[in-house]
Amino acid sequence: MDRTDAGKSKGPAHARRRAFPRENEDRLAEIGRQLPPPSDEELEIVAGLRASRRRRRLLVWGVTIVVLALIAGGIAQWIRPVSHATLGVQDVRLPGTTPAFAWPSSGESAATVVGVGPVGEVRGTQPVPVAGLADILTAYVVLSDHHLAPGDDGPSIPVTADALSAYQAGQATQASEIPITAGETLTEVQALEGLVVDSGADMATVLADWDAGSVTAFVTKMNATAAALGLTSTHITDPSGVDPATTSTAEDLVRLGEASLSIPILRQMVSLGQASVLIPNTPVVYNLNFDLGQDGIIGIKTASDSSAQGCFLVAAQQDIGGKAVTVVAAVLGQPGGALGPNTAAVDAGDALVRSVFFSLHSFTLFSPGQTVSSLDAPWGSSAPVTVAQPLAVVGWPGLVATLTARVHRIDGAVHSGVTVGTLSTGVGAGAVHVELKMLGPLSGPSALWRLTR
Repeated sequence: MDRTDAGKSKGPAHARRRAFPRENEDRLAEIGRQLPPPSDEELEIVAGLRASRRRRRLLVWGVTIVVLALIAGGIAQWIRPVSHATLGVQDVRLPGTTPAFAWPSSGESAATVVGVGPVGEVRGTQPVPVAGLADILTAYVVLSDHHLAPGDDGPSIPVTADALSAYQAGQATQASEIPITAGETLTEVQALEGLVVDSGADMATVLADWDAGSVTAFVTKMNATAAALGLTSTHITDPSGVDPATTSTAEDLVRLGEASLSIPILRQMVSLGQASVLIPNTPVVYNLNFDLGQDGIIGIKTASDSSAQGCFLVAAQQDIGGKAVTVVAAVLGQPGGALGPNTAAVDAGDALVRSVFFSLHSFTLFSPGQTVSSLDAPWGSSAPVTVAQPLAVVGWPGLVATLTARVHRIDGAVHSGVTVGTLSTGVGAGAVHVELKMLGPLSGPSALWRLTR
């Protein structure tokens, strides 16, 4: 054999290895062709084996998915926020016999203790003429639109033809007016002082024209402001109250009085016993609230005419238990008799606020260490809660002091002495707030509760 034949017989190693197995494959294929086809029984066995394998795969996947879902659900349950703990507090009735307040024997009247709540009202549900008490709403609207700080005079305001006509009409009916002339200008302070101290009806027209462009537009503003303040029984037809169709109730006027005291410059103006409005040929004007400075009275305004009779919106302030307490009251429709309606209204308002102050005391509702209530956690644990400082309220015997508790979010154990919220009583800016602290420890939730809640 030559070298060429030797090379051909050998060839690549992988070719020599594949030659024999390929013959075997051919033989096996031939044997397979000669075998009889599988029977139906054998085919059923094979199909059953394949179905069994599929079921096992599905079972494994199903168990895996369930396990993963349980793990994910457990994690979600563990980390999701815990529901708020609850603290139930009951309102407290102040001890003692409910006092009898000095309500006028006629006309409407109402009173409130600022920050505490309404004292009550008598015959106060029917709107009636209020005369010059409408001036307070006029001043409130003007100062809401054109803010003034105490000591500022404000911009100059021209006397319009409408204002001059109002002045002349008021003179003819002997209404209270501030003398004005055509072409004259007033400062905002001058016009407001002439309005609220001397009830100058023409000043209401001056301010209305300046603020809204016309009396009609300003009256629309007044009614919108009354609605915003919650004066649901108040209807304004003119800015001065000269028109008897301008009506309100004692309750509404008390709310208006509270609102007016929140504007510092207006609070200052309604407390003036007299005012030099510095208008040419105008002498000093005097406030007809002759009880200013007596019995704690700090304002606000008197008014009277043949339709409204005597009216008085009054604010008074005294110290009760070391706290400055303000009472606002309104008396309407006082006939007056020989004294005159203005005097009768001032006397009735003074007597009412004196009777309210006589009945006011400071009551301590809760002291530190005293159990206020029980803090109940959503997982079933509970522990007593107390106040961090004494919770005292000014009120009268028989008053039900409303309590409101706000609790911080709690999601675990809380140690004794930890602040967990606040307890409040009172209304508006006069409300009293104290911290709530744990009087004992609160146990946390169990792992089982977190996973199964």
